[in-house]
Amino acid sequence: MKKRTLGFWEIWNMSFGFLGIQFGFALQNANTSRIFETLGAEVDNLAVYWLAAPVTGLIIQPIIGYFSDRTWHSKLGRRRPYFLIGAILASIALCLMPNSPVLWMAIGVLWIMDASINVSMEPFRAFVGDNLPDHQRTKGFAMQSFFIGIGGFVGSSLPYIFSNWLNISDTAPQGVIPDTVKYSFYLGAAAFLLAVLWTVIKSKEYSPEEFEAFEASESVDSDSQTQKGVTTTKQFNIGLIMMIVGLLATMGIVYFELKKDLYILSVGIAIVGLLFIIASVLRKQNADNGFVHIMTDLLRMPDTMKQLAVVQFFSWFAMFSMWIYATSGVTSHIYKTTDTTSVLYNEGADWVGVLMGIKFLVAALVAFLIPLLAKKTSRKMAHLICLIIGGLGLASYFFVTNPDYLLLSMIGVGIAWASILSVPYAMLTGSLPANKMGYYMGVFNFFIVIPQIVAASILGFMLNTFFDGEPIYALVVGGISMILAGFLTLRVNDNVTIEINE
Repeated sequence: MKKRTLGFWEIWNMSFGFLGIQFGFALQNANTSRIFETLGAEVDNLAVYWLAAPVTGLIIQPIIGYFSDRTWHSKLGRRRPYFLIGAILASIALCLMPNSPVLWMAIGVLWIMDASINVSMEPFRAFVGDNLPDHQRTKGFAMQSFFIGIGGFVGSSLPYIFSNWLNISDTAPQGVIPDTVKYSFYLGAAAFLLAVLWTVIKSKEYSPEEFEAFEASESVDSDSQTQKGVTTTKQFNIGLIMMIVGLLATMGIVYFELKKDLYILSVGIAIVGLLFIIASVLRKQNADNGFVHIMTDLLRMPDTMKQLAVVQFFSWFAMFSMWIYATSGVTSHIYKTTDTTSVLYNEGADWVGVLMGIKFLVAALVAFLIPLLAKKTSRKMAHLICLIIGGLGLASYFFVTNPDYLLLSMIGVGIAWASILSVPYAMLTGSLPANKMGYYMGVFNFFIVIPQIVAASILGFMLNTFFDGEPIYALVVGGISMILAGFLTLRVNDNVTIEINE
């Protein structure tokens, strides 16, 4: 029994919810630092305040993936219950975010908002693997990239549209979020919920019985791919080494009185090591639960997934460098102001929102060209080319003096973004056991989350230690990281045959 080939509009409907998800994600990325600064955050603390988002994703994504693999609702199916619940919660959080009266509340709402977005977003990747045969998965991820691009472009540009087209006030007293930002978040909340509802209503999912039949003929051999080679002793030893390294690094930070942001990384390493140790002990007791699966399968990933993990790390480190420091970098380096109440600062912040939107628009326009490039060369070469273009675009921020020229820089980043959202997932799905698609997609998202934790830990330290606190240098570091990710793609084992142009 094989999955049937879906028509264009069926793939459209099953991907449409990403339009709303990206509204929320784009508003969060383009405006969170602005909200934090307005509420009194110091620039060198922005990365730490952003930490709520990746920590939430690190916890939520594998859990949602694990349980969505095991869910079946008679009307909503396997993945769609999570789409709907996440959309409702995220829409509420989007309305609360721009009304935060103090910084600590904004940080807390970011935590809730990011968790809710992850509940909706994580199963969408597995949704493609569930519903599409192998030869259509690249098209499915390209369609998601298209909607991500459109939603991101409109969502990021909303404050600029409200200010320049509708003459809504773009400034406010100190400590107050401008109306343009508030109205943007309200509209984003509505778009998020309605778009996800469209996918929930218009899409169907295969029943568990049908899925079992598909797995019998299509799944990767999970024993050979994911179950061998990790004894409890090996897992314990890895955990012990990580915990010792983390504790020694923490002691070094205390002794040398280094920046406290570094605790995030050192303590995080120690905690992960401890979790490996606990999982190994539970395995010896024959425990079989989600925690054991998550911590053990991190060490049992297919080779292709491990290779892609390194690529993802440096790709997303670059993107988070931009999201965290684009506003402060552009306003201080190009607009020459750090006064969040000034017209010039808010003009620069709005322009950053537009630039983020351009990135998404470019991604939407090139989403279906990347599969063609991959067919002419290979998926690895296509990803390499796109990441080099994006890295050069991001690093070029440092050399720009006229903000209009940043449009060219962001076109390069947009090309890379389109590839980041599609090519790694297309390469990944062929190496995963079909009955663990959601779970492994959640684990794969670790390598989106971990680079943000690392960015939050070291970027502030790097800026203050080596770059005199100038945030523009974070974008240069990000550009170099993205180029490195491109070359690391050449190491990926991508032997699965997929019809790119189906």
